[in-house]
Amino acid sequence: MKTTRTMLGASAVWLAMTAVVLAANPHLGTWKLNENKSKFPAGAAKNTTVTYTPAKGDMIKCTADGMDKDGNPIQWTWVGKFDGHPYEIKGSPSFDTLAYTKDGKVVMTGTITVAKDGKSREVTLTGTDAKGKKFTETTYYDKE
Repeated sequence: MKTTRTMLGASAVWLAMTAVVLAANPHLGTWKLNENKSKFPAGAAKNTTVTYTPAKGDMIKCTADGMDKDGNPIQWTWVGKFDGHPYEIKGSPSFDTLAYTKDGKVVMTGTITVAKDGKSREVTLTGTDAKGKKFTETTYYDKE
């Protein structure tokens, strides 16, 4: 009996801590692309589903599923912080790190704005494509 209570107590504490972490970070959760509201430059890859989950320590894991410019499925993952430092991305056809660099050059900057009600977000990216052409992309996501 004592062990069961301890396990239940530990589970309750873990669930409470998880709830606090989720409440403290509005980015956490799964976001679905609202393609009707979004504006993409020609040939842009699209992240159709983006999921943020807690990772080790104060890190966040981001997994994005979508399509490349040719309509082929892609998935990339990132583990890092929203602190302006570059963290490696695995699987992205567009960039090497979340600080949006490719071959050591900044190719994109962006902002993510979560709505006050936490139900939607806007992602605005500006940068230069592989041909040197400047672009702006604004995507909208709804929280699942």
